[in-house]
Amino acid sequence: QMQLVESGGRLVQAGGSLRLSCVASGRTISGYSMAWFRQAPGKDREFVAATFAWNIGHTHYADAVKGRFTMSRDNDKNTVYLQMDILKPEDTAIYYCAATSGSRLSLASEYEYWGQGTQVTVSS
Repeated sequence: QMQLVESGGRLVQAGGSLRLSCVASGRTISGYSMAWFRQAPGKDREFVAATFAWNIGHTHYADAVKGRFTMSRDNDKNTVYLQMDILKPEDTAIYYCAATSGSRLSLASEYEYWGQGTQVTVSS
């Protein structure tokens, strides 16, 4: 089993920045592709970004965050990060970290392990 714990979410003004962290325990993340998803009130959980286990230099982003968010991973620290810049009110959501041994990285159903989430609120 892998446990994931997110942190770093808070209230921030539009145009500001935040860095989210996700620390894994129980298993090493080096064998897993890792992702961030988010869920706004009344909406489905949506894909944000993912890094591949087999090509950690490559990161895939949702169009809504491309150019503003940067995902990274540190396998030695068993941690993934999400740097969020130029935040917009529509980025307000609970952000979840997830891990998969599968390959369909933009699909929430592909992920075996999830964190409890961290709340990000962007005020206008």
